Amino acid sequence: MRIVVLTGSGVSAESGVATFRDRNGVWAKYDWRRAATPEGFAADPAFVHAFYNERRRALPAVRPNAAHYALAKLEKELAARGGSLTLVTQNVDDLHERAGSKNLIHMHGELMKARCGACYSVHPWKDELSIETRCPVCDHAGAMRPHVVWFGEIPMALDAIYEAVTSADLFAAIGTSGAVYPAAGLVGEARAMNIPCTELNLEPSENAWLFTDSRYGPATKIVPRWVEETLNGA
Repeated sequence: MRIVVLTGSGVSAESGVATFRDRNGVWAKYDWRRAATPEGFAADPAFVHAFYNERRRALPAVRPNAAHYALAKLEKELAARGGSLTLVTQNVDDLHERAGSKNLIHMHGELMKARCGACYSVHPWKDELSIETRCPVCDHAGAMRPHVVWFGEIPMALDAIYEAVTSADLFAAIGTSGAVYPAAGLVGEARAMNIPCTELNLEPSENAWLFTDSRYGPATKIVPRWVEETLNGA
């Protein structure tokens, strides 16, 4: 059985990672135009670096929750049975990796990495970034930026994501708003191929009507239960 799971900020919320689009989310406190666009970075790179440095500093203090661990278990047990799980995440945190997930695509990038705008090299990064930071490869100063996808930029690995979704036996979306494209369009791609689609969320997403099955509640409760049901039926 081949399963593709898309996760959004709702899967990490119970770990203490701030969501972005909720009433009290990140974009209610910060102007995304200043903090998360190429134009904002060009206008005030120091502000953008400070915004992401704060999040990078906070990330080690949070821990994976039961939903992260359940998805890692699903991947491991499907592989043992000759199946596969492709985990596509909109999240830039590293909680899926810390829970044990291996076959993972970060379509919106990774907070714990940085890349150089001059030579395009990508590097693991735990420290602060600033306009003085030099690239470890080309030694260019001022070109290092967070390895995240900003508004107006194309998400990563789209070809691999679409290939996985359209060849899956089951598609599931967990903790997503259904408002951010192209991620929100993946369920439509799956439905076009007559692939069953399950939504697991705290409440119905903006595209909930596209799913063939739904489970609502806290991710730490509904995801482990769904994983067990899926494994029992696989």
